[in-house]
Amino acid sequence: MMPTAHLVYFSPTGTTRKVSESIAQGLGAKKVIHYDLTPADTRFKTVLTDGVAVIGIPVYAGRVPELCLQRLQGITARHIPAVLVALYGNREFEDALVELRDLSVAKGFNIVAAGAFIGEHSFSTPTQPLAAGRPDAEDLTMAEQFGKRVAVKIQGGDYNTPSIDGNVPYRECSKLGGLTPETDSERCILCGKCAEVCPPGVITVSESVATNADGCIMCCACARACEAQARFFIHPRIEEKRAMLQKNSSIPKTPEIFL
Repeated sequence: MMPTAHLVYFSPTGTTRKVSESIAQGLGAKKVIHYDLTPADTRFKTVLTDGVAVIGIPVYAGRVPELCLQRLQGITARHIPAVLVALYGNREFEDALVELRDLSVAKGFNIVAAGAFIGEHSFSTPTQPLAAGRPDAEDLTMAEQFGKRVAVKIQGGDYNTPSIDGNVPYRECSKLGGLTPETDSERCILCGKCAEVCPPGVITVSESVATNADGCIMCCACARACEAQARFFIHPRIEEKRAMLQKNSSIPKTPEIFL
């Protein structure tokens, strides 16, 4: 049993957090400490010196989101074991895990395991579902079992870093920004929930909802959180992307682990 599990995650729609929590449950940690990097006003300056870390990120176009990389900078470690987690929308996780590995090692973590899990794609809609409902109960059970295997590895004194799929140099990073979900003013009740959950903090609500498109990371947290269903992505480029994903990435994938 691990004394402490430090859960470090960037999780705009909650999927990365769910998997990280299931892994922590499998680790059997007596104490679980959360470091949620998602909120716009959250900054950590922390040195982790004990226990095990679970570091979770979503995958954007095969890479770790730049905003997530920035917020990870304040968390360092003194050679504690770490489990890396990448959540991707059933397409490919490509170089995200090796990128996260390299950053984590530079920050003082000892990588003992990694896993790529499936989460509902941020562009998924009821009419155009993309990995809808993932991670599901089976995914979370696999995450918990993965945590148990990691615990056995650590308790056995094995701190070796496994081989992790991905390439170095990493694939070219796609530029985010310029597009943003739109607001249906007839449905919108100006509750402010969209601004509250926006990771980069680019939404403002007063007499209407305004979004700075240049800073939008297209995570769609605002659309998922809107109880009035007044936020949605209907730009032609997004529609084209949804159609491509449905055509090429519709067969459900299973998590991959590196232990």
